[in-house]
Amino acid sequence: MFTTFADGIREAGGFGDPERWRFDGERSYTRDEWLDLAPTTGALTQLPPDRLAEVLKGVGAAIDAIGGGFTVPFTTLAVTAVRTGAA
Repeated sequence: MFTTFADGIREAGGFGDPERWRFDGERSYTRDEWLDLAPTTGALTQLPPDRLAEVLKGVGAAIDAIGGGFTVPFTTLAVTAVRTGAA
């Protein structure tokens, strides 16, 4: 996917050679933080309120069962290029 992005930048012209950047990290979430975030992502955004409440209740119970929080590792990837001329 990122090769396609870099190829598109090259084909567009007006940019230096694309670079791929990678940033690894992690984020710890409490139960409440995750339950605040979850409804704003993915398929949960499409659920009616009663079904969403049911899902969040189960997710909250699962987080409680593992100690009330967890850590998520993540990787952020980017393709960048310096603009060298007018497009």
